[in-house]
Amino acid sequence: MAKQTIDQRKFRDALGRFATGVTVITTLTSSGQPLGLTANSFSSLSLDPAMILWSLSKDTPYAKDFLECKNFAVNILAVNQQNLSDQFSKPAGDRFAGVDWWEGGYGMPLIASCLANFECRNTTCYDGGDHHIFVGAVERFQFSDGQPLIFYDSRYCAVGDVEKE
Repeated sequence: MAKQTIDQRKFRDALGRFATGVTVITTLTSSGQPLGLTANSFSSLSLDPAMILWSLSKDTPYAKDFLECKNFAVNILAVNQQNLSDQFSKPAGDRFAGVDWWEGGYGMPLIASCLANFECRNTTCYDGGDHHIFVGAVERFQFSDGQPLIFYDSRYCAVGDVEKE
């Protein structure tokens, strides 16, 4: 059977039909500076032991920082935090400017008012084609009630906003 040629734009559009939450992944650079980026490629992996995973494009200028970090944090954004998603997806500048955050128990930046924060030990990184797949052992976490920020069909929305076309 011949291998099908995949149209990358259409493949991306098809993947966009899967609604995801929005996170900001944070760590510290080797010089101790806070670093964060928006990601929707987050998933639970295991309950015992508690593990999560997320992926990052190999082309990002921050890939080396995450490959070398010992810990990272996952901050799950609430529906009223779209501004943070936008801020942490900007190509340059101080992404933490004006952001309410604190240093967690493992030194990672934790963003205030998120639905959940997970402090993780960076355990494994796998090759995932044009992405790195990071596995984190969850060391500490906290959560609260609220509505999640959702990303669907290349746009932000809230629970209940997704309509049939």
